[in-house]
Amino acid sequence: MEDESCTFCDVISRRLPGMIRYEDDDLVVFDNHLDWVPVMLLLAPRRHMSQEELWRSGPLMSQISSLAVRMGREHSPDGFRVLSNFGDDALQTQTHGHLHVIGGTFLGLYLRPSG
Repeated sequence: MEDESCTFCDVISRRLPGMIRYEDDDLVVFDNHLDWVPVMLLLAPRRHMSQEELWRSGPLMSQISSLAVRMGREHSPDGFRVLSNFGDDALQTQTHGHLHVIGGTFLGLYLRPSG
């Protein structure tokens, strides 16, 4: 099921451009358009679901977390972070559940966008 107003659904279905790095029947990995660090990947289920639904999904959460580690090791072998934002205070901007894999540089104690 898709949400017609969801940017991630549009990227996953290729109605919007996106650099797809991995896909299978359940999950898609694509580049984040932000560029705070060299590696910024988004991992999302094909099916539209909220962040909480993703985290409570059992087998799908296990699948996406394993994929996050795999993508992190492939794209940032010297270290990476796996992040997930919930709500406005955490700056969640997409309703489609997803994980971030960031890395490619020394991340320090905290990550702050430049600018």
